[in-house]
Amino acid sequence: MSSAITRFLRYMATERNASELTIKAYREDLFGFAQWLEAGPFAGTTLDALDPSHLRQFQAALQQADYAKSTISRKLASLRSFFKFAIREGSAKTNPAKPLRNPRRNRKLPLVLSNEEIGRLLTTPPAHDPAGLRDRAILETMYSSGLRVSELVALRDGDLDFSQGIARVRGKGRKERLSPLGSYAIAAIRAYAARRNRSAEAEKLGQAAPVFVNRFGNILTTRSVGRMLDKYIADAELDSRVSPHTLRHSFATHLLDRGADIRSVQELLGHKSLTTTQIYTHVSAANLRTIYEKAHPRAQ
Repeated sequence: MSSAITRFLRYMATERNASELTIKAYREDLFGFAQWLEAGPFAGTTLDALDPSHLRQFQAALQQADYAKSTISRKLASLRSFFKFAIREGSAKTNPAKPLRNPRRNRKLPLVLSNEEIGRLLTTPPAHDPAGLRDRAILETMYSSGLRVSELVALRDGDLDFSQGIARVRGKGRKERLSPLGSYAIAAIRAYAARRNRSAEAEKLGQAAPVFVNRFGNILTTRSVGRMLDKYIADAELDSRVSPHTLRHSFATHLLDRGADIRSVQELLGHKSLTTTQIYTHVSAANLRTIYEKAHPRAQ
């Protein structure tokens, strides 16, 4: 099975152009299943001998180990994709993971910052030194465009068009989309760029040079952005649960609260499915209910 998994990972990387994070998840999920298989009574079972009963027992083992429902769903999706590939190359006859149903997920409403909280956070980084200017530009850009952290750190100089107020963003699966850049974000990026200190290697890249760099002048990591945000969350006295993704949640919710249609928000977020975007309609509905209860004399 190991060789089949290795071939599948190579196929995903070379033919499907899957991202490194996606490949990493597939690797962990599939080799984890192979280890479970070999450690139990099914050791030595070949790919073409596996049936849905084996996969159901694997799913039950994950549930007993108290894995999150979202993690179990991801592992099952990985197995479905793997067996689909195995059928195509002739090492399996059927897809034993196909009949399995994902566990029902209890969807939690995302944490969203209010307008006042967003304003407080965005003005917390100091505006008198390069590090503060960079951090303010990062926060403004994430909130202005609803970017994931991975999309933010992947931005290059050539991706920004200030005259049109747009940025070319590389999303999940390396799919590109155009995202708006508000005037505040543009001003913050320009102020930072005027005092940015990039390494000689980064400068040589020209239009492919990273927009945001660390103190050594090289490209930022997603972890660095997370640590930076944690600092400003504490300084602004905001909820400690706030994460970089909270800015994305706030971006989407504030758009819907002000009348944007959900299809447009889906495009702006780069969501493949409208179902993923619909959670924000629940957040907006909850917000409307709060306003109603405060304002209507007979609401309570």
